[in-house]
Amino acid sequence: MCRLLAYLGPPIQLQRLIYDPDHSLIVQSYQPKEMEVATLNGDGIGLGWYHPQRQEVPYVYRNTIPAWNDINLPHLCRFIETGNLLAYVRSATPGLAVDLHNCQPFASGAVSFIHNGYIENFRHSLYRPIRDSLPDPIYQTIHGLTDSEHIFAMVMHRLETGVSSLAKALQGVIGDLGLYAQTYGIRVMANIVMSNGQQLVACRYDSSGQSPSLYWLEQDAQLPGGFLLASEPLFKGPWQPFPDNTVMSVSVNGKNISRAIAPLTAGTIG
Repeated sequence: MCRLLAYLGPPIQLQRLIYDPDHSLIVQSYQPKEMEVATLNGDGIGLGWYHPQRQEVPYVYRNTIPAWNDINLPHLCRFIETGNLLAYVRSATPGLAVDLHNCQPFASGAVSFIHNGYIENFRHSLYRPIRDSLPDPIYQTIHGLTDSEHIFAMVMHRLETGVSSLAKALQGVIGDLGLYAQTYGIRVMANIVMSNGQQLVACRYDSSGQSPSLYWLEQDAQLPGGFLLASEPLFKGPWQPFPDNTVMSVSVNGKNISRAIAPLTAGTIG
């Protein structure tokens, strides 16, 4: 289990999200409060962000050392300002290597992606079925062994076959995973956040009905005009629990934040 956060709003210095809060992402790397399985998130850190003025593909920084030991990260977080951020600290699934190929965020074109959760017994359950469902060009983009990267490949496959939006692609993939979970009798946990540089799309899902923690906050005095998602609240404020088995799309225009929430339903595998 990992910890993640995402921000959309006026450009902000990353330090204000990654380091400054009382329960920042760095603190959550060594002292999380709502982890179901592991006790630490010491297997790496990743950032994905977009240029605040230009429409460009996302920038990505990943490291496999514990976030609290990354001596470059404080300098990056003081320097970088963005209005669109995905960030995560990793707790590696036992048996999966701690290397850069298995470290998030994953990115392709304009799309960036982070995932908190797991597919139960992935290497012996859905590893082959998911790969067999993908066309070769998408299959070849998978460089690591994680369930997270395979889920990302499923999303990109839907987008490249004409699905009209991130939200619809994510809904379809979660539907597929739900059917896989039923077919193979396994648990699938998927708190996911994605961005295309213009919006955030997120879901909270668990086939067992016990989703990993996820919260959202908007228009807080500390982040006026901003929207924030996090596995655990970063500071005191009017945080709202993210609804179970839903997908949320968020856009920000100036100080106006628009949100749309839709239920997740089973889809068709393939």
